[in-house]
Amino acid sequence: MKKRTTGGSTLNARKRGKRSGLTQVSALALSGLLLVSNGALDGLAEAQSYQFSSIDVQGNQRVDASTIASYAGIGRGETISAAQLNDAYQGIAGSGLFQSVELIPRGNTLVIQVEEFPTINVIAFEGNRRINDENLDEIIDSRSRRVYSPAQAEADAAMIAEAYRQGGRVAATVSPKIIPRSDNRVDLVFEIQEGRVSEIERLSFVGNRNFSDRRLRRVLETKQAGLFRTFVTRDTLVEDRLEFDKQLLRDFYNNRGFIDMQVLSTSAEIDRNRRGFILTFNVAEGQQFRIGNVSVSSEVAGVDIDAFRRAARLRSGRTYSPVPVDTDIARMEKLATRMGLDFIRVEPRVTRNDRDLTLDIEYVISRGPRIFIERIDIEGNTTTLDRVVRRQFDSVEGDPFNPREIRAGADRIRALGFFRDTEVEAIAGSRSDLVVVDVNVEEAPTGSLGFGASYGTNTGLGFNLSFSERNFLGRGQALSASLGLTNSSQVFSFNFVEPAFLGRDVAFGLSAFYRTTEQDYAYYNTDLGGFEPSFTFPLADYSRFGLRFTYDYGKVYDVNEDSSYILVTEEEMGGLSSFSAGYSFFYDTLNDGPDPRGGILLRFRQDFGGREDGASFVRTEALVRAKRLVFNEDVTLRAELEGGAVMFSGGNSRIIERYQLSNKIRGFEPNGVGPRDLNVENEDVLGGNYFAVARFEADFPIGLPEEYGIKGGLFWDIGSVWDLNDINGGPTGNDPVDDGFHLRSAAGVSVFWESPLGPLRLNFSQPLIMEDYDQEQNFEFTVATTF
Repeated sequence: MKKRTTGGSTLNARKRGKRSGLTQVSALALSGLLLVSNGALDGLAEAQSYQFSSIDVQGNQRVDASTIASYAGIGRGETISAAQLNDAYQGIAGSGLFQSVELIPRGNTLVIQVEEFPTINVIAFEGNRRINDENLDEIIDSRSRRVYSPAQAEADAAMIAEAYRQGGRVAATVSPKIIPRSDNRVDLVFEIQEGRVSEIERLSFVGNRNFSDRRLRRVLETKQAGLFRTFVTRDTLVEDRLEFDKQLLRDFYNNRGFIDMQVLSTSAEIDRNRRGFILTFNVAEGQQFRIGNVSVSSEVAGVDIDAFRRAARLRSGRTYSPVPVDTDIARMEKLATRMGLDFIRVEPRVTRNDRDLTLDIEYVISRGPRIFIERIDIEGNTTTLDRVVRRQFDSVEGDPFNPREIRAGADRIRALGFFRDTEVEAIAGSRSDLVVVDVNVEEAPTGSLGFGASYGTNTGLGFNLSFSERNFLGRGQALSASLGLTNSSQVFSFNFVEPAFLGRDVAFGLSAFYRTTEQDYAYYNTDLGGFEPSFTFPLADYSRFGLRFTYDYGKVYDVNEDSSYILVTEEEMGGLSSFSAGYSFFYDTLNDGPDPRGGILLRFRQDFGGREDGASFVRTEALVRAKRLVFNEDVTLRAELEGGAVMFSGGNSRIIERYQLSNKIRGFEPNGVGPRDLNVENEDVLGGNYFAVARFEADFPIGLPEEYGIKGGLFWDIGSVWDLNDINGGPTGNDPVDDGFHLRSAAGVSVFWESPLGPLRLNFSQPLIMEDYDQEQNFEFTVATTF
């Protein structure tokens, strides 16, 4: 059998010394596979078997003859059929080393004539501006001084084009070309036409009745192109991101009771101006379901079913969401572990009632298979220590295998924010009753550098520089520091958190700060500093308890001679240190609670301490904050109630220990509200031992295109700060200070802008209730960005 190729095109290209396209070489290789001389074909048709005493390899330069013969797989003296001879040909051609292969039987000799692929001399890229040569070289598999392969070059071109598509340039084209050189070498050149970025001009939805397009756009990772499209990368069309967006939409609807929601299709069409794409999601929302009857049953004998019923917190009538169901299951399985019950599984059996649109949930307690965890393998964590990943699992090697716990551990790993991608799966172990938990992660940057700016009509322009590292030295520790500068103050703060102190679910924190003020709006200056070690640990779902020890140092100085006698007295006290011990209670469902439409934050803290001059004090503070999304989640309502009291005995409180209402209520300048000495020219604001304030706020769309990132808001604040230990005295002993309970209130409008520099907020305020001596502040803005 003889298979021939014609090499004229290649030869001519070499003589001309010009670039020859990859398509020409591919055509030559294809002709080598398909063209068979008539004589050889006739011979094969007549002869059914061959026997060769020798093999003669011709045309090879780099590849050894014995290697080529091994590809053929024909033994000397072995009788072979025509089909086996064809297999020998396929074996040599399939090695990818040769442009053409010919098998020519000549009596007892098999002649193998080959033409080798050239060697790659250099690899070059032309036309690329968005991706540099170094990054492109990392993408491709072709390498200099290796054998050139047309198939590999085409695959490399496809990978380069995919890299451009991931960057939103779906029109990018990549063509591999070769330039013949001497000694059977070629230069491989990838000619790239990058094309323009395929931006998404509009994101729209079809089939959504319960939620507006604006609300659903906030769910997606993909964004519309806006005014600052140059700085935004998520407004490009990336196919892989669309799959993630579909899952985000399904999760959004499922968490709000729409269990039948489907994303029927997505379509991307070029707009009529050919500037970008119109991306449309076609959804079928289905009906919203609520929780019907909730019950608990057991298939395991001897189980205290009442204890498990008490552990179930799901209640009838609320909108269905899988989150509280999973929380109940986790709580009941932990209860089973505390009871000494192994291999207990709690499965929710859902009965659908289409008539009244409810779902009956029955928690069924059963005994699962006796499978143990053989080991937990962690791969891909080049920076993060194994123990940081491992402690996210409640189970360890040798424990009963619980699929739900493994899924929960995987979710906790993702929630760390240390990794770009996390894959967790259970694979078969060394025995049928063992599994291996395989964890594959891809590290992500965890450090950030932030720059911020603020402005107030009285405080002027302020700047803030901050650094944070959420995974310090790969130990899962959080480290942050910040420096703030304004016309009147300098603030430095430092924070460190070890989330698993001594390997326990106890967080150890250490914070320190130093603040000095040189105030333009008050007739005194202050120095404050301190540090605070603390421990916090979980009590139950969404709640934590903390213990802390605090050291503070502070002094008041440069008090103006026309200031209150109270401030003069406090300056004479000099710098004083204080020590205190306290506790805190937190309950937080604002962001990760069972209801995705809102939540609540409760915080209560109390400190007991003493000052070095013999005074002792008790400080108590409480905060309640709530958030709710209304009007199909287009409007966000927030409410906040806060209060505090500091009570001294054996001495009086100082200005730096009392409350200032100006940082609790908008519309008033710093040190512009509170008890005041009206008997002096300066009418100093002195602060109070008690405060209470309520803040209410709403933010909502104002009709501008969503891609502008601008929303509006309204707010109303009301509160008071009052009481001083000493309101009488002074040089005459009869100089009363106004420290009564006087309400202050202010209302205003806000503008929220997701700018390229970071979230910006502008407040325009107007006091509604104020005293004659209060100082108002009608405008302020803040902006911050993090890299």
